[in-house]
Amino acid sequence: MTPAQVLVHHGPPLAVQAVRIPSLVQLAARSGAVIEVVVAVGDTVTDSTTLLRVVSGARIDERHLLRAITLGVERTFDQDPKYALRLLVDIAIRALSPAVNDPTTGVQALDQIGDLLYRLGRRRVEISVFHDEDGHPRLVLPSPTWEDFLELAFDEIRAYGADSVQIMRRMSALIADLLAAVPEERRPALLYWQRRVGATVASHFADPEDQRNALVEDRQGLGAPRRRSGKPAA
Repeated sequence: MTPAQVLVHHGPPLAVQAVRIPSLVQLAARSGAVIEVVVAVGDTVTDSTTLLRVVSGARIDERHLLRAITLGVERTFDQDPKYALRLLVDIAIRALSPAVNDPTTGVQALDQIGDLLYRLGRRRVEISVFHDEDGHPRLVLPSPTWEDFLELAFDEIRAYGADSVQIMRRMSALIADLLAAVPEERRPALLYWQRRVGATVASHFADPEDQRNALVEDRQGLGAPRRRSGKPAA
């Protein structure tokens, strides 16, 4: 479908800091339109980047559309939880680099990552279509999924911390805690990462006893491991 209107950014590179969803829904409803926002919160837009399309209905004043999308020099936390995760992951992988070799800081970063994931896991995060008061779809907005959050939170730390008993144990405990806390529909994605952690341990620890030790659930990494049925604590 050819869009009725395209809104383009003109100027230097800027980050999408926020999208005013109620404002865009109201603008679309008044014009009998459907608005498709092309950029996601957290994206960096450069000159001539398309911000949104009005895919049907009457033309909308561009000034009103521009006011509904906040651009700035840096990403912010208000509508961008992935930014908070990104910063925490950066702290962890920097600590796990060979030059620093500080797995305890990596464990502490995972503590904070776990808190964010716990909060996100109990909310509906995949909302991408917004309706007006009459139930008509008016706004389509890209949004990260639960799976996107988990990939950001776990993948790089798993790779950088693959040889660290502390990191593997902390990740095992974190995933187990989330599995017990989040709704049923969130658990398959967590079980996937539980398997990935297990596969990582298997490929980086040759000795079977080392593998078992690295997969013990321990919130401190090496501190107070959880006892497994019929087995002594590591």
